[in-house]
Amino acid sequence: MAPTRRRLLAALTATGAVTAAGCLDRSNGTSNDGGTDDGTDDSGTNGDGSAPDGETDDSDTDTGTEIQVDLGVPCAETDGDVDLFEGQRPTDIEGAQAAPETDYGDGEIPLRDDRLYLGHDIERFAEEHINGGVNHDGIPSIDEPEFLPAADAELPPCERVFGVSIDGDVRAYPQRILVRHEVVNDVVGGRPVAVTYCPLTGTAQGFYRGGVEFGVSGELVNSNLIMWDRAFDVRWPQVAATGVEVGGERGAGGDDLVGRSLQEFRVVWTTWERWRDRHPETLLMTADTGFARNYSRDPYGSYTPVSGHYAVGTSRRPDFPLLAAPESDEKRVVLGARTTDGAIAVEKRTLLEDSVLTGTIGDTPVVAVADEGLSTGYVYANPDALDVTRDGEEYVVDGDAALAGDLPLESIVAFEAMWFVWHGYYPDTERVGI
Repeated sequence: MAPTRRRLLAALTATGAVTAAGCLDRSNGTSNDGGTDDGTDDSGTNGDGSAPDGETDDSDTDTGTEIQVDLGVPCAETDGDVDLFEGQRPTDIEGAQAAPETDYGDGEIPLRDDRLYLGHDIERFAEEHINGGVNHDGIPSIDEPEFLPAADAELPPCERVFGVSIDGDVRAYPQRILVRHEVVNDVVGGRPVAVTYCPLTGTAQGFYRGGVEFGVSGELVNSNLIMWDRAFDVRWPQVAATGVEVGGERGAGGDDLVGRSLQEFRVVWTTWERWRDRHPETLLMTADTGFARNYSRDPYGSYTPVSGHYAVGTSRRPDFPLLAAPESDEKRVVLGARTTDGAIAVEKRTLLEDSVLTGTIGDTPVVAVADEGLSTGYVYANPDALDVTRDGEEYVVDGDAALAGDLPLESIVAFEAMWFVWHGYYPDTERVGI
């Protein structure tokens, strides 16, 4: 029998990862007995003041090191429920570009001209996906999100958010809300978009959706969310960003989408403090989702704690099959990027420590640079192998200085992921720091 998400949660309960109520109280990153279940105390440390597994706590501003490596220790500043209600539709907020600037026809989806590299024959995704324990929209998407301006939002600085900036329209989506919905259909910068998050694989990604809405299909591949579009019921694995088969929920017309890849934009996994400091004009999505959900509890327990990051210090991973399993360090955090020619995985810790790392995708040289302000990184094509060096807060590319996210090179959409899911999709990926 194929494993399901319900069986995963049951297994976590049996091992003490989830309380009898079905989940941990992650409102302050602790279990109900006052301590975290990953070996740390309720301060988010090992009890001696050190961060778990050598991680650097981003709330500690005096670490004695030049580079703070934030892999997401529990957020100890959250105390009780977080009040994120009484938001507004973005169309009612001054400065939000919340009306589509392009008239898309029903079922019209912006697609790439060329397909992204898949790492496997497309048939394998259709043959080896499994049911995750819910049906279509059993995990409901948020289709009418509401927001608050940053100045009106009360959220602990260390809370994790997914940041999006499109044409000057800047928004943050709290992880504690997305963990229960996985997909937000929104309009940002005048572009209809889907902001997506898979709690099992720690992947937050953004897609342009045109004239369709995306939802949660209830199926998984490589433990990863498979989205469905509500026009044709084409199945879109999140990491692959490519249609792999047509289901049976809608009428004909989806066959032409199989093998086509979605257009993407960057989603940054960071903290509220980091994102707000970088973008003081940001909007924050509220808990006015239209659903009765307890956003102070995470149904996945410490696997991906709402108040933390990937819980890399735990061995827990879902009991779902992978198309290709890595040798070790399954929950290592990597920054992954792919083009039509191949894929690359850069270890996040190494990137934040070294600032600049290089590799190749196919035959094309690429460079990854760190952004300590947001505790993330970016990947650029560098076909001429230009020299990229760090100079204070900036990077110098062939004599021109720029910030990490604005280098004068072709940007490749990248996102953070657990190593096991990236390897599952791209077993022959280029490895940097791994």
